[in-house]
Amino acid sequence: MIKSIGILLIAAAIAWFEVPSLLDKKHKKELLVFSILLTIGVALGMVLGFGKTLPSPMELLTFLFTLLTDLMAPLL
Repeated sequence: MIKSIGILLIAAAIAWFEVPSLLDKKHKKELLVFSILLTIGVALGMVLGFGKTLPSPMELLTFLFTLLTDLMAPLL
């Protein structure tokens, strides 16, 4: 519980410093990307903070390429 509060406080501090300058400069696309990446980072931090393990990105790539080669095998 304390870890999740800490992660949220850090994310709020980052947003507090970064968002006003992006709004002043009218960087709407950069603000959108910043928000998405910060949200992903907070979500991953919370998952790790609760002690859960995350699968490796290599597992996703292996699954996708295996699926792709299985679909292409009859064509070869």
